Amino acid sequence: MGARVVVIEHEAEAGLGYFADWLAGVDVLVVRPYLGEPVPDRAGDGLLVLGGAAAAWEDEQYPWLPATRDLLKAAVEEGVPVLGICLGAQLMTLACGGEVRRGDHGLEIGAGTVRLLPEARDDRLFAGVPEAEPVAVQYHYDVMATPPPGAVPLATGDHYPNQAYRLGGNAWAVQFHPEATPDIFREWTNGLTGHPAGELNSQVDAAGPRLEANWRPLAEAFAAVVTEHAARVRGQTA
Repeated sequence: MGARVVVIEHEAEAGLGYFADWLAGVDVLVVRPYLGEPVPDRAGDGLLVLGGAAAAWEDEQYPWLPATRDLLKAAVEEGVPVLGICLGAQLMTLACGGEVRRGDHGLEIGAGTVRLLPEARDDRLFAGVPEAEPVAVQYHYDVMATPPPGAVPLATGDHYPNQAYRLGGNAWAVQFHPEATPDIFREWTNGLTGHPAGELNSQVDAAGPRLEANWRPLAEAFAAVVTEHAARVRGQTA
């Protein structure tokens, strides 16, 4: 049996996207609590929590969020590799003692650049990102206002500074969407008001090659971290 990543998907429109092909060499178990599937008590060899329309504190509307936060906290504490994306990153931030709130500048949306910080150069996930200011898909109203204690900042941005951090040795949070394909982004902007959806879609379409070049190495690096962790744990228990 290969290493297994548990994926928490919050809605059908926010699936694995590019990551479905980029998580090379690991098995993926997608859990869909919005369809009634229970959030597991433990992660597998790795945990990936995706984005969604929920706010990280909206437990009444999205009753699986407390269990997801508990799962994230336990995985971080146990050293299980974790990657939280957008809502997943915000849930991890809350679970581990940080602050999440509505962003002061409103919706951050479209294909924009983030800036990698010096700490990213030696980070196991971000070291392989080829651009110092990679383009990334953004779609979020809420922000990681204060990362958890001990978090190492890895990327920043003009509108919202906390774009990515590492917590401990094996947990990462990214505010942007490295998994989002142009087709997924187009689903998100369907019916969007107050923003030029057509222009935003065209920008993301044009950024497609850069999106793939920048974030495929990150996804593959996460899969490698999961594989190494699984081999180490299984070697210790053999």
